[in-house]
Amino acid sequence: MPQLPPGAVHVFRVGGNYRTFPEGMVFDPAHPDVLDASSVSLVDTRARLVEVERTLPSVSEADNFTVRAAFTCQVTDPTVIARQGVIDVTVPLRAYLMGDGDLPRVSAGHRVEEVNAVRTQVGHRLTAYSAIVPPRVAGMSVEFVSAEVHASDDLRDWEQKLRDERRSWELQRGQRDFETQDALRIAELLSQGSDHVDAFGIARNEIDVTEAAARIHRATVEESGRRHEERTSDRAHAQARETAEAQMRRDTVLTLLRQMGGSEYVDYHQVLEQVLRETGGRAAPGVAPAAGAPRMVGAGPERPGHGTTGRDGTRDPRAGFVKDEDDLVD
Repeated sequence: MPQLPPGAVHVFRVGGNYRTFPEGMVFDPAHPDVLDASSVSLVDTRARLVEVERTLPSVSEADNFTVRAAFTCQVTDPTVIARQGVIDVTVPLRAYLMGDGDLPRVSAGHRVEEVNAVRTQVGHRLTAYSAIVPPRVAGMSVEFVSAEVHASDDLRDWEQKLRDERRSWELQRGQRDFETQDALRIAELLSQGSDHVDAFGIARNEIDVTEAAARIHRATVEESGRRHEERTSDRAHAQARETAEAQMRRDTVLTLLRQMGGSEYVDYHQVLEQVLRETGGRAAPGVAPAAGAPRMVGAGPERPGHGTTGRDGTRDPRAGFVKDEDDLVD
C-alpha cells in the first residue's frame, strides 16, 4: 500500500468498479475493498496551480515567444480520475492550449523586442478563449488564471547584458559625481586656510592636536623670521639707495664745477653756497670753501639787460651772478 500523504485518498479497483476508501476512517488492511482490490490509486485532492507552455512565432523565423498559461486545478471525483488514469494534468491542459488555432496570429506580426505588446494581446485572447471554450478535465475543476509571454533566451540574455552595462555606467557616473562633490568640498575647505583644515582633521581624529600645534608654531616662527629678514633687507636697500643718490649728487656737483672752471663769469663761492642749500647743506669732499678765502673769480662786468638797482633804488646783492644755464651761454 502506498503511503497516504495529507490531502490524498486511496482509490481501489474492485472488479470493474473504483471505490474510494471511506474518508476519515482509519485504514484497515482487513477491509473488504482492500482484500478484494486488484489495484489501488493514490489521488491528490488538494487545489493546485498548474502551468503549461506553448511556443508562438514572431515576425522573424529566428525568434519565438513562449506563452506560459496558469490554471487552478482540483480533483472533484477521485474515482473518475483513477478510472481515466490521469497521472499528469499538464497533458490535457497543454492540449487545451494548443487547441486555440488563432493564438499564433496574435504574435506573428511582432518582432521579438515587442514582447510587451504581445503579452497584452495574448492575455486578452486567452481570457476570451477560456470564457467561450472553458478547459475541461473529467473529475476535476479547472479555471484559467493568467498568461505570461516570454521572449527567447537570447533576447533575455541580451537585455540582461544591457541592463548590467547600464547599471555599471550609472554606478560610475554616481561615483564621479560623488568625487566631484568631494573635491569641491575639499577645495572649499582648503580655501579657508590651514587652521580650518587642521581643525577638520582633528574633529575626524585624523590629525593629532600636539602635532598640529607644533606645526603651527614652526610656521609662525618661520613667518616671523622671514618678515624680519624682509625688513632688514628693505632697510639695507634704502640705505644703499640713499648713499648712491648722495654720491651721485656729489659727482654731479664736482662735474658741474669742473665744467665751469674756465668761465670768468662764475662766482664759485656763490655757486657752492647755492649747491649746499639744494643738497641739504652736505658739502662734497674737496669742495668746501676755506674760512675767509677770497673769491677765485670776481663779478664780471655788468651785462646788458641785467640792472643792479631795483625799482626802489636799492642794489640787488645777487646781481651779476649766475642764475641759470642760459646765462652761462651768454
